[in-house]
Amino acid sequence: MYRFLFRIILLALALPGFAADMPPIIPVPVSYQAVSGSFLLTDETPVIAAEPAFSGTAAYLRNRLLAETGVRTTRTGSQPGIIFRKGSSSVASSYEISMTPRGVIISAPDEAGAFYGAVSFLQLANGKRIVPCWSIKDRPACEWRGFMLDESRHFFGKTVVRRLLEQMAYYKLNRFHWHLTDEPAWRIEIRQYPRLTLFGGVGTTSDSLAPAQYYTQEDIREIVAFAAERHIEVIPEIDMPGHATAANKAYPAYSGGGSDKHPEFTFNPGKEETYRYLSNILKEVDVLFPSGMVHIGGDEVSFGNDKWLKDPAITQLMTKNGYKTALDVEHYFLRRMADTLRKRNLRLLAWDEVTQAGLSPENTLVFWWRHDQPAQLRAALEKKYPVVLCPRLPFYYDFVQDSTHVSGRKWGGRFNPLREVYAFNPASYGSPELIKGIQANLWTETVATPERMEFMTFPRILALAEAAWSREKDYAAFEQRLPAHLQRFKRLGIRYFDPFRPKDSPEPLR
Repeated sequence: MYRFLFRIILLALALPGFAADMPPIIPVPVSYQAVSGSFLLTDETPVIAAEPAFSGTAAYLRNRLLAETGVRTTRTGSQPGIIFRKGSSSVASSYEISMTPRGVIISAPDEAGAFYGAVSFLQLANGKRIVPCWSIKDRPACEWRGFMLDESRHFFGKTVVRRLLEQMAYYKLNRFHWHLTDEPAWRIEIRQYPRLTLFGGVGTTSDSLAPAQYYTQEDIREIVAFAAERHIEVIPEIDMPGHATAANKAYPAYSGGGSDKHPEFTFNPGKEETYRYLSNILKEVDVLFPSGMVHIGGDEVSFGNDKWLKDPAITQLMTKNGYKTALDVEHYFLRRMADTLRKRNLRLLAWDEVTQAGLSPENTLVFWWRHDQPAQLRAALEKKYPVVLCPRLPFYYDFVQDSTHVSGRKWGGRFNPLREVYAFNPASYGSPELIKGIQANLWTETVATPERMEFMTFPRILALAEAAWSREKDYAAFEQRLPAHLQRFKRLGIRYFDPFRPKDSPEPLR
């Protein structure tokens, strides 16, 4: 009974006109103060960039206000308006909002900050023309606020990815890690090697004979541009030397073999042709992604390197360099690829297995994912590697989010509910100069449809956003703001899990 009444109170707090002591913004701003009165949006309201560099953000806000409120704001005018100005803050991506019934001023030191001010205003409006006035000062806690989507195991397509990016931007996430290659399929067009998509693009985890699905280079340019307009950098992952099954299906000459469970799992690190092949692939990838970063995986190589110690090219390499183990060869491969990327002025990103490979900390970003191996994180920090925290618990979104759910992973009975995601505190790990931020990862072995992809993502991505952006957190206050956002998802047709009424949001099983 009491739980039911608590839910009713939360819903009431989300209703228009309900007195609130904090703005309905996720992630919660650093500081805020309610201001008397409301600002009225009309078709005569001008949205103006007093700072020319912010003109793109002003255009974005005009377009979103039209889509969300039906108000067709103008570029010029004398009516009370919304003005973007250059601010005095020196903090990157920070912003301030000053509102009265007579107008709105959004000030920021840079384009990203202006954009985040715009999306905060959109959240204040929440699809309505009458916007309660607030004074807000805000800045991000974490530089890296990321989300990874695995499209090798199941492919979702441009429309779904754009929809995801729009929501990432709305909640101030700024890194999209795009897992495009793995065992099931290769999803990125490489023109020098067309078989990668013609043959490597065939299949999913659910259906090994599914027709080839992949992104053309033009598709990728469109998505990267769409993300850039929303201040999101797109980082491709081209997995190596393991998780290479799809690529080896297309070009078996570069395979280093595999194991019974993971056939043709690795690239062959003993052949010079392998490095030329991968270098040519990365050359095309570099042109498509202006972020200056490529994630090369580097994880779980031992799952399928059984044949390395019997391969003539690899054993010759070992004899030449005095290597004793397959791990020595793996590290050699990683150093070679790091050198390839460095020559192209690209930064190497990889999972935490690479910490022992002898890579340069100046050009490497390590992703700590194995929550059960804290020693890997300690080793990375001791060696001065910059790190993104993305431990399985609580940031693997293929894990179920409610005890009643049956499709998805658990770890010793543990799973990743909204509260656990929200509670994660990157500052508790120390080394603020090295820990760059946090990221959630959605692996898609058990996620075959856009509906389930959204269900596993929303609303946990909101908890991720607040954990990454906000220094001071309060889960009860987060729950107070959440219902309005769930209602927004409902308006947009986004399939989401409702933590207040689990039975009203049944789990899609695939």
